[in-house]
Amino acid sequence: MTKLDSEGNVLEDNSPCAGVRADLKICLLESDCVKKNHRTPRECLNINDGTVPTECQALRNLFFECKRSLLDNRQRFRGRKGY
Repeated sequence: MTKLDSEGNVLEDNSPCAGVRADLKICLLESDCVKKNHRTPRECLNINDGTVPTECQALRNLFFECKRSLLDNRQRFRGRKGY
């Protein structure tokens, strides 16, 4: 199964959690923290000053849960979290 981005282009990254990772990157790059404050996306994730939207924080949590599910043997039966 090929993964597509929002424009319908094929994603090159076929690793698990690639869709969540791409959405998190896009969300962070479009946030005020990166655009107005000229910080890196990594710095924006570590700072809790309210410039990162709650959507990006939710995507960060989903990405964490997706990566954690790769290590959990019980998830082999339930499937990975995320998309």
